[in-house]
Amino acid sequence: MNTVNQQLHLDIETQKGELARAIVDEQWRLDPQLNSRYGASGWARCVADVKYNLSYLAQAIASDSPALFADYINWVSILFDGLKISRQDLAANLEITGAILQQRFPGEPGAIARKYIEASLPQLTIETVSPIPSFIDENHPLAGLARLYLQALLRGERHVASRLILKAVDLGVNIKDIYLQVFSPCQQEVGRLWQLNQISVAQEHYCTAATQLIMSQLYPTIFAGEKVNRRLVATCIESELHELGIRMVADFFEMEGWDTYYLGGNVPTTSIVRTLNEQKADILAISATITFHVKTVANLIQAVREATLAKPVKILVGGYPFNVEPELWRQVGADGWARSAQEAIATANALIGQEGQYGI
Repeated sequence: MNTVNQQLHLDIETQKGELARAIVDEQWRLDPQLNSRYGASGWARCVADVKYNLSYLAQAIASDSPALFADYINWVSILFDGLKISRQDLAANLEITGAILQQRFPGEPGAIARKYIEASLPQLTIETVSPIPSFIDENHPLAGLARLYLQALLRGERHVASRLILKAVDLGVNIKDIYLQVFSPCQQEVGRLWQLNQISVAQEHYCTAATQLIMSQLYPTIFAGEKVNRRLVATCIESELHELGIRMVADFFEMEGWDTYYLGGNVPTTSIVRTLNEQKADILAISATITFHVKTVANLIQAVREATLAKPVKILVGGYPFNVEPELWRQVGADGWARSAQEAIATANALIGQEGQYGI
């Protein structure tokens, strides 16, 4: 990896609090109306937002990927549209961020930071009638079930949602299809609705918890298949709380006959390494949803590589940033990458069956 980029990532991360305050102070100075519009509480929220911006920028720089930061700015601009926050204010904030970073980190580092920011600015001029299409694909056979399931969850009726799924299974619908065409797109749709400010954080969390509960009701069937004498450890990294995706991956491996050891979210690196040794895993599956957690993924993989394990393990990664930047898995040192639970199975089988590295 580029050493200048890595040092700039570290410098931005360690100084992001001070930098964020300087950026917001400068924006408030240049536009005094911001204080009357947002007040002291708005200033504090803006500082918090800029710290997030800086973390995403730092990780994009460390990954040598302008696309990661541009994608984040596109996401933020849509979020701000729903919150009635001006894109012009966001653009001004980014321009000030670039200027201050170039001042604080003169020479090549500052120029790199400014280049990444300038590459993201066109995202703020993209205007569409429907900024994010629904994740429920009407061409899929289970689209109708997915709509009914999501509607039940949004009404707070998880028992109705559960009955819909259990009835579908009784009628012979394949559980994998329910995961791929109902659970997964509905969870993405919940995220979309939150981003558009159409549902609350509480509703989003309720839907996620309800889906986890309903998935568990299918486990007697999922765990009933024949075993293939292969073992998976599936986990999120430290600080990563978005665990539903990796849980779906673990369930798919169970349906393929693997023995799985699912650790969940926010797992310390030392615990993951110890578990690999105890379980003698063939595959370690790591999930990260938040872009600025990619460095933690790389650190975990390095720790696994340096550990003395009872059995060699292949490492598979996935999650949103890896979908945005398809070569990111190589940078963090993984053996493979997959976009979905179904693809994770194919990649894992290839890794077990052959030497080499695979991305699907």
